[in-house]
Amino acid sequence: MYKIKHRSDGSIGWYKTRLVARGFTQQEGIDYSETFSPIIKQTIRLVFSIAVSCGWKIHQLDIHNAFLNGVLDEEVYMKQPPGFVDYALPSHVCRLHKSLYGLKQAPRAWYTRLNDFLLSIGFRAFKFDTSLFIFSVGVDICYLLVYVDDILLTGSNSFLLQRLIQLPSLEFKLRNLGSVHYFLGIEVQSTSMGLMLRQHKYTLDILTRADMLSCKPVDTPIFTSKATILPDPLFFDATRFHQIMGALQYLIFTHPDIFFAVNRVCQFMHAPIDSHWAVVKRILRYLRGTASYGLHITHNSSFALHGFTDADWVGSVEDRKSTGGYLVFFGQTPISWKSGKQHTIARSSTKAEYKALADGTAEVIWL
Repeated sequence: MYKIKHRSDGSIGWYKTRLVARGFTQQEGIDYSETFSPIIKQTIRLVFSIAVSCGWKIHQLDIHNAFLNGVLDEEVYMKQPPGFVDYALPSHVCRLHKSLYGLKQAPRAWYTRLNDFLLSIGFRAFKFDTSLFIFSVGVDICYLLVYVDDILLTGSNSFLLQRLIQLPSLEFKLRNLGSVHYFLGIEVQSTSMGLMLRQHKYTLDILTRADMLSCKPVDTPIFTSKATILPDPLFFDATRFHQIMGALQYLIFTHPDIFFAVNRVCQFMHAPIDSHWAVVKRILRYLRGTASYGLHITHNSSFALHGFTDADWVGSVEDRKSTGGYLVFFGQTPISWKSGKQHTIARSSTKAEYKALADGTAEVIWL
């Protein structure tokens, strides 16, 4: 949309604006139903590992104004936007045929539109992860990963890749960003041995937000003593606590070393106290010394998956539950990891270990 702008010298110009719907006024079941849109899981690390091992190039595409391409299934009406009111019919409303930014169903509508288009040109949706699409012709294969409006494309045939890059431009307005270098806040750097995934800038942003940029680094992300419910006062700024912990959860994408510590503190999100904030500061001090660290995806001669599992026994003194975890490798590259409290109470250390082993086995089978 364009609006008139009166300049200080008396002349008139135009400036571009974006129309945004007031989605907070929508009612579920009336104005929208489904809002879910899939996001990339650990599949991205697996696809990156396959591409590096096979010597494939990874291309990055960006869809321009993606949410404006979605087609609405529901009847949605909106008032005439300010500055564009038809004075002959001021009481009339607009019926939306396509989605707008701000609508609850906008992400879902966009994904449905993209999914239908990709299927129409020969891709097939991967049934275990709906953010991954596969295109195969004979012995050639291409993988397409979708995260909202960001797309990664890689495959065995460079000519086929170029053709697949051109096809979406016939349907959507997009930019070909070339080889991937920055994706979802993750810095992708090519090395002599493969790819290095870092979140250096994102880590520094978290430290700056927490006023910890000049803190003294430490060697471990958590104290040897356990974070428990102590008779400490409630932390004075719960909102700040939640914001920092939410940011740390996204940092786990390239930092499996902080998964256990972050998961442990997240168990007290409902009522954080001062001792919990001390644990968060410990994690941040650890990140200050490891901000430039990343996940190194190297060339693997073997496509074998193997994993490691472990568990404590009755590690939580609050509810007597054990904590289990696993780490799965593709060749020599870690691609999936988890650390979390087990749902049931193990009555022996052997049972706790078996539960962790079952979770790790399920992840390997899924991969």
